[in-house]
Amino acid sequence: MKQTESLSEVHQSVDTGKRTGWRRILSFIGPAYLVSVGYMDPGNWATDLAGGSKFGYQLIWVLLMSNLIALLLQSLSARLGIVRGLDLAQASRNAYPKWVNIPLFGLAQTAIVACDLAEIIGMAIGLNLLFGLPLIWGISITIFDTVLLLFLMNKGMRKMEVFIVSMVFIVGISFLVEMFIVEPSLKEIVKGLEPSVLSGQALYIAIGIIGATVMPHNLYLHSSLVQTRKFERDDKGIKEAIKFNFIDTAVALNLAFFVNAAILILAAAAFYKNGMHEVAEIQDAYKLLGHIFGGVAPSLFAIALIAAGQSSTITGTLAGQIVMEGHLNLRIQPWLRRLITRLLAIIPAFFTILYFGNDALSGLLILSQVVLSLQLGFAVIPLIHFTSDKKEMKGFAIKLWVKILAWISAAVIVALNIKLVIEEISGWATATHGWYIYGLIIPVAVLIGLLLMYVFVYPMLNSSTIQQKNIPHGNAMAIDPVDQIHYTRIGITVDFSKNDLNTIRHALIQGGKKADYHLIHIVETAGAQYHGKAALDHETLSDSENLKKYGQNLADLGYHGIPHIGFGGAARAIAEITKTNDLQLLVMGAHGHKGLKDLIFGTTVDAVRHKITIPVLVVR
Repeated sequence: MKQTESLSEVHQSVDTGKRTGWRRILSFIGPAYLVSVGYMDPGNWATDLAGGSKFGYQLIWVLLMSNLIALLLQSLSARLGIVRGLDLAQASRNAYPKWVNIPLFGLAQTAIVACDLAEIIGMAIGLNLLFGLPLIWGISITIFDTVLLLFLMNKGMRKMEVFIVSMVFIVGISFLVEMFIVEPSLKEIVKGLEPSVLSGQALYIAIGIIGATVMPHNLYLHSSLVQTRKFERDDKGIKEAIKFNFIDTAVALNLAFFVNAAILILAAAAFYKNGMHEVAEIQDAYKLLGHIFGGVAPSLFAIALIAAGQSSTITGTLAGQIVMEGHLNLRIQPWLRRLITRLLAIIPAFFTILYFGNDALSGLLILSQVVLSLQLGFAVIPLIHFTSDKKEMKGFAIKLWVKILAWISAAVIVALNIKLVIEEISGWATATHGWYIYGLIIPVAVLIGLLLMYVFVYPMLNSSTIQQKNIPHGNAMAIDPVDQIHYTRIGITVDFSKNDLNTIRHALIQGGKKADYHLIHIVETAGAQYHGKAALDHETLSDSENLKKYGQNLADLGYHGIPHIGFGGAARAIAEITKTNDLQLLVMGAHGHKGLKDLIFGTTVDAVRHKITIPVLVVR
């Protein structure tokens, strides 16, 4: 059966019902910490360092506002997952037409790639600072953290959360020590909490901070991760789960805020105060920390950077899986989707280093966070619609004052993004009159704007349609009286191993003595691959003899066996024999490979199943 739960591998894997008191509260703690690491990734570092070194303490209020918005939206995301048992992507698939979900997936995937790009650059810079490894090599090494993700997924949700929290702890401790070293001015920090008008470079960095803090893919992630907790689905259980998850979210996001504020304050105290207003690059910050403070300050900085990048990579991968399964109802192997996302992120990083040099990476980091911010509206607007829907959320729909705050937050994010897009396009148009500005960039920006408007308006006009479509697979159908099926042409794949006896026994049960049994074996030697039926090597001759023995054995028992030797690729050859002999049922023995062996030797059963249209009985 196809799994429909979000992150089905770990769905309801943490049982909260058997615990009491503090242990019960602690059993809900975890999902928000996985989400919070996204607020402490290298992308945040870049925007915070740029903001602190260029504008001192002036942008602390933007950080605080972003954190409050993130807290509000993450609590809505958790509520959606707890009450409806759907993640944000699944809810979008049920609520919007199919054609809308495709660009929504594309935009969410772009945000995840942009986030992954930040992790790659951060990890590469951290390795470069600590060990002197060239950035191009550091970027290449980040491909292999896929293995770490698979290892943690196999160990279960709790162990993954412990790993993430330990990474967050390393980052927090590192910056706590840094704060004692730089000794910032408390008076100026308090003054920085006062809102100010933003424009030009300050607006660009502020929007980067918002994108880096209120990450769109984290809204998808949180709505899924809360479903890893198993609790009673009555009103009391749901209310309790919402309360405990809000506590989890508040604590985790406030910790993330203090880490981000520490980075911005560090940049303001160490660089802006000393007249170094252009320290937007992580490498420069590392070097200057060494020059100004010496000791362990730069090493702590680099260790925290690697920890932040590694933990954020894992949560980004989970978000990618949720987005693909939710919007497109498409599931692929976690290692493959991780590899695809990573390669999509590595390509721009490689291109930037090769053509613009190492110094351009910092600009790419900040751009990646601006891309995140531009995608926020497409996640935030549906989230507010879904959690406001009284038909679906019943008594757990958000209150009016929460809805007003949420729509104000969405309006602020969208308005700032629109202002930035207009400013950027105007700047490009003034600097260059290239055809692509008017022929490509402006039309694409208009289309994305129209899509955002559609996403906003559609749920208000089609609430009845949403109610009807909110079914994962469709309705159960009536089962008519079933006649017994008599198979007369049954295929049996054999490989002359100890598994053959069980495979043949199951096949004989299906057809009895009235059926013809087509014994199929494929020769896969290099000679067979090249010469096909003309191959007469030792293995081919030996296998032919063995197949005849099986046929004779069946004849002695009163069954009719017909031998078939195939050559070359097993799946293709089996499918060919099946179609040529018009078989009605194929019985195959499973090879029993797991994990790495499946990767190396492949899965013949799956490959055959996709090439034929008859039933396949798989025997272990």
